[in-house]
Amino acid sequence: MGCLGNVLWFIFGGLTSGLSWVIAGCLWCITIVGIPIGVQCFKFAGLAFFPFGKRVEYGGGVGSVFLNIIWLLITGLVMAIGYVLHGVLLCCTIIGIPFGLQMFKLAKLALMPFGAEVVYE
Repeated sequence: MGCLGNVLWFIFGGLTSGLSWVIAGCLWCITIVGIPIGVQCFKFAGLAFFPFGKRVEYGGGVGSVFLNIIWLLITGLVMAIGYVLHGVLLCCTIIGIPFGLQMFKLAKLALMPFGAEVVYE
């Protein structure tokens, strides 16, 4: 399912999903203070383009919590709501359930991207 799922994902929604992370990263990198946040966005753009066969492990410390709060207030909440809405729509059909689950994975990542690491399965 990994390769075929990634190809179908990219064609039917992964491109826009990944581009949302790239655009968020570019907007954050406009300021010098936002560059670490922008770099994190670029790292997760790869996951958003091709999510099958990857999982996200969460960890981090106090710095991650602080950055996650800033991210949530400025960018993360809007992205997470979009991912959840798309995930619910995809889960309405049997064929769309695997893709909906990937949207939910990205929604959680959109809420707290700092301290998270992408791991290949």
